[in-house]
Amino acid sequence: MLETKDLIIKKGEQKDWRDMYYNLWRHSESARYMLWKVTTSEEDAKARMERTIAYEAAHDYEWLVYEKQSGQAIGFAGLEQLEEEVCGETGIAIGPEFTGKGYGKQILNALTDFARDELGAKKFKYSCRAKNIASCNLRKSCGFQYSHSEERVDYRNGEMYTLEFSFKEL
Repeated sequence: MLETKDLIIKKGEQKDWRDMYYNLWRHSESARYMLWKVTTSEEDAKARMERTIAYEAAHDYEWLVYEKQSGQAIGFAGLEQLEEEVCGETGIAIGPEFTGKGYGKQILNALTDFARDELGAKKFKYSCRAKNIASCNLRKSCGFQYSHSEERVDYRNGEMYTLEFSFKEL
């Protein structure tokens, strides 16, 4: 479990399906720059939560994000060890009602601190779509340096996009 000023980052539970559905998964604007599809019903959200729990169980550093004030699950975050002393985020998303509060910065800083302090990482990598202005601004505000860009294809719709990579020495 990770903790910031306003957030708890921990493994999800089945009861979190409702929060995740209403706060994140049903919002097309939240999925726009991610590689997941919008969840369209409560039944689908319950099944998605089961898959999320199984995924988190198989991946040590994948979590849901909870707002301390409300106690609600508002998003997800994760990281992976890419090579010795190098970690990278695997995705950060919070629902639209929770953006603009500094939560993204708290999440990314918590991930980089965890990677350094618990995994011995000396470098942390971050990627985001070039058109995702909020994520591009987040990386800059957390001190990440641009590395390079790659053209990718969004498997959901076949559209091309530019993925920008950056890093931070820890």
